[in-house]
Amino acid sequence: MRPLRTAIIGFGKIAADQHVPAIEGNPRFELAGSVSRQGNGPAPNFTSTEELLRTVRDLQAVAITTPPEPRFDIARDCIAAGLHCMLEKPPTVTLGEIQELRELAEEKGVTLFTTWHAQHNPAVTAAAGLLAGKRIRAMQITWHESVHKWHPGQQWIWEPGGFGVFDPGINAFSIATRIFPGALFVSDAELSFPENAQTPIAGEITFASPAADGALRCSLDWRREEGEEWTIAIQTAEGQDIRLEAGGSRLLVDGREEGAEGPGEYPDLYRAFADLIDCRQSLVDVEPLRLVADTLLVTRRTTVEAVSV
Repeated sequence: MRPLRTAIIGFGKIAADQHVPAIEGNPRFELAGSVSRQGNGPAPNFTSTEELLRTVRDLQAVAITTPPEPRFDIARDCIAAGLHCMLEKPPTVTLGEIQELRELAEEKGVTLFTTWHAQHNPAVTAAAGLLAGKRIRAMQITWHESVHKWHPGQQWIWEPGGFGVFDPGINAFSIATRIFPGALFVSDAELSFPENAQTPIAGEITFASPAADGALRCSLDWRREEGEEWTIAIQTAEGQDIRLEAGGSRLLVDGREEGAEGPGEYPDLYRAFADLIDCRQSLVDVEPLRLVADTLLVTRRTTVEAVSV
């Protein structure tokens, strides 16, 4: 079987660190080109999607790793060209956009894959198995990190459609929707917006679920300058403690670390992408994005000091 000729659109750090090694390590894929404004992606490199589509022959798939705002237009053009599309998280800025892409992909007969890389940690899969069918007494999500470390000099994250603290926080939402044994709804939220930004820098959120009997809380904060904390702690009604640490890569059950084996987040994403293409199926998961949208609908807004970029 010939490798799927695949291009990366929006070549940056995540593409260089994760997508390129995953493509090169999977015999089902062949890196056929890239798009970047700076012209620094793998050859042949182009500065526009239009030039890529016009120039590269026999292209079959794309991984779109741009910031969220331009993804809808890029994906629409790629679907129209008959290409299978992998979308980095979050897939689009709005729920309406991803619904339109889903319908276009179905009409065109191509695969659309909304990727939530944190869901592909083997520890996350193991936690989902342990929690399946359980009632939940409590959940605490803590997602604290430094915006200056992870997004230095990036203005787009503070503009409309930039997601702010939900850029990392949506990773937590993606894990929560994967492992929680029932639907999650936003019941209350308070978000902190810097006085010079259109997106939040921190938030305190309360969830509700028909599968839960107690408090379900989430704390997001981009102002933590020393170290990171990316944890989800869940207690079942029977008293079992399930804790995911390090962004979902470590699983502790009642305080004891449990080993979980797997290929890793991005190698598993490309394995899944190949399987979907083979079956001519799409996988469009909007639940993490829905939780972001629902939070913004119910939130109380607090203004905090300006953020430096």
